[in-house]
Amino acid sequence: MGMNEMFGLTGFQRDLLVVASGLEKPSGQQIKDQIQATIGTEVKHGRLYPNLDTLVERGLLEKGQLDRRTNFYQVTEKGALTIQEQLEWMQSQSKALPA
Repeated sequence: MGMNEMFGLTGFQRDLLVVASGLEKPSGQQIKDQIQATIGTEVKHGRLYPNLDTLVERGLLEKGQLDRRTNFYQVTEKGALTIQEQLEWMQSQSKALPA
């Protein structure tokens, strides 16, 4: 299940999932700020939120409400498993990464 899920995501979606997993119930804006700082380029709302919604629809993130204007995202167990399986797959395929 996890490996198929991982390969069904875009690179950007996988990056969003990893960033969200490193923050405590981040808002979309916090995820956006972190990913922009990491990749060094602006991420438009029109790219960010549809991709976050895809992660929610696939059960990798849960979406909740902090207040009337702000949502938060939290990695689900399925999302955490997907990240772990991606890491294990990368380690098994690359001689550059420690096993």
